[in-house]
Amino acid sequence: MADRAAGTNGGGGGASGDALRRRHLLWLIAGGIAFIAIQSVANVESTIEDMAKLGVAETRAHVWTWQLTSVAVWIALIPLLWWLTARLRPPRFSWGMAVLLHALATAPVSLVHVVAMVALRKLVYASGGESYAFDDWPMALLYEYRKDVATYAMGLAFVGFGQWLLARPLPESDAATILEIPDGNMVHRVPVDEIDWAASAGNYVEIAWGQRILLHRSTLAAVEDQLGSGFARIHRGRLVRRAAVRSVETDRSGDFTVTLAGGTELRGSRRFREGL
Repeated sequence: MADRAAGTNGGGGGASGDALRRRHLLWLIAGGIAFIAIQSVANVESTIEDMAKLGVAETRAHVWTWQLTSVAVWIALIPLLWWLTARLRPPRFSWGMAVLLHALATAPVSLVHVVAMVALRKLVYASGGESYAFDDWPMALLYEYRKDVATYAMGLAFVGFGQWLLARPLPESDAATILEIPDGNMVHRVPVDEIDWAASAGNYVEIAWGQRILLHRSTLAAVEDQLGSGFARIHRGRLVRRAAVRSVETDRSGDFTVTLAGGTELRGSRRFREGL
């Protein structure tokens, strides 16, 4: 394409920034699946062994039903854990307040997990002509809650690592050193380290180069891949060069204002605060 930057290399085996993050996400999912599989086998085998020691006869199929219904509900709760991890963390809250809020969140999350898990078990048992009983709800809820607190903590660690992995800057080798911007019969060769910011403008991207604003016919995502990890997305339609940032002022809402070396102020969305 004529408006792609010459000299841009993909880095990381030729992968673009988006491709590299997709690969990180796939590895994260694969690691999560492997952990769940190993943990499930360990839980089922230990449960069967413990019940045998107590003289309780239970089929392996039933024990696997208990395990898989619990796992299925926790997997369904991952989007909620992802949202809680992103929202209940510094700088929005202090570390102490974040820990307290997560501790309070364990109760409703555990309740949802238990209710959905029991409903699934009843459906599975009913499909085989059996009935599933979850007796002594108060004590059973307390028993499940103690286990769910540990699972919630592990889920936060997994999700937090995933968010860090996807948000961390890409290697500098992913960046172009020159961005070529066609302008009629002229091509501007703009040094990347002289670009202060870039912003979406319809079918174009505005490139702030010194005192000039150049229009580059491209998408912001493509430009973001070309510019590399020296730039951070501070808004769904705006990038800023990290080295040009002189101050970041965060509002009570979590949105923020970035002030650049030349005095330019740019608004940023709280969704992208961590990336900067």
